[in-house]
Amino acid sequence: MKIFVTGATGFIGSSIVDELLRRGHAVVGLARSDASATKLQAKGAQAHRGSIYDAASIVPVLNEVDGVIHAAFNHDFSTYAQNCLDDGVLLERMAESLRGSGKPLIATSGTTVIAPGHLATEDQPADPAIPRSASERFLRFHEFGVRTGSVRLPPSVHGEGDTAFVPAAIALARRAGVSAYIGDGANRWPAVHRDDAARLFCDVVERGEAGHCFNAVQDEGIPFRVLAEAIGKGLGVPVRSLAPEKAAEHFGWFARFAAADVPASSRLTRERLSWSPRENTLLFDLDSLPSYFDLSVKALSI
Repeated sequence: MKIFVTGATGFIGSSIVDELLRRGHAVVGLARSDASATKLQAKGAQAHRGSIYDAASIVPVLNEVDGVIHAAFNHDFSTYAQNCLDDGVLLERMAESLRGSGKPLIATSGTTVIAPGHLATEDQPADPAIPRSASERFLRFHEFGVRTGSVRLPPSVHGEGDTAFVPAAIALARRAGVSAYIGDGANRWPAVHRDDAARLFCDVVERGEAGHCFNAVQDEGIPFRVLAEAIGKGLGVPVRSLAPEKAAEHFGWFARFAAADVPASSRLTRERLSWSPRENTLLFDLDSLPSYFDLSVKALSI
């Protein structure tokens, strides 16, 4: 197959491109810059110049490929709700362009589109009150001849090069001189290694059933207290419980993530696609990858 990948030079997208190429697929990656285009071409992929902010730059290439993996997303959390809406609009535009083609259109979503506090599963519909659910509205196009699918990613997609939520928590703990959790820290975070997530994206584009969601989850729910302890160990700083009313003062914008209880299962994904995680766990990576505690690593802004 010839697969078009957005976010093709990003943390997860680059791993997806590598896995597609390993499987013998041809890859066309979206590139916003000459540097991104050069990276893709060096791997043996084709570069298509365009941007997720300009749907007209993307739509023409859809007729030239056999399927699409949409792995790009704007991670500026100061405009998060709008970013989610924009992502949904782009996916609708792509799905409309693929109407009647039978081609796969596989997008990125999050396990957190399910209301918190209980184990999220693949067959639970996204809560429309949660902004990221906008990225799953396009799934209905399976009724119009598009093999739609969504890969739901957990809050932590980890591995070498991670700059997301866990590195943000590390940067915050370094700045504060303490690694904190809220209350008893029993709230849970699921996690997956980026290479396992990449393999799932490829499995779904190859043979995922239309209209379905798939959970890229290895660790169903690591207590945040345990994450805080691993961060404290890595930084050599004390670990402390915070009263809920002190969370915003300590964590800032990260407080809602530090408090989130969002466990998720991948049992149905494993059954339906014979997918099984085989890379390191998040706690193993925190214990073994020096890059997680490297001062030069730039994490999400805190």
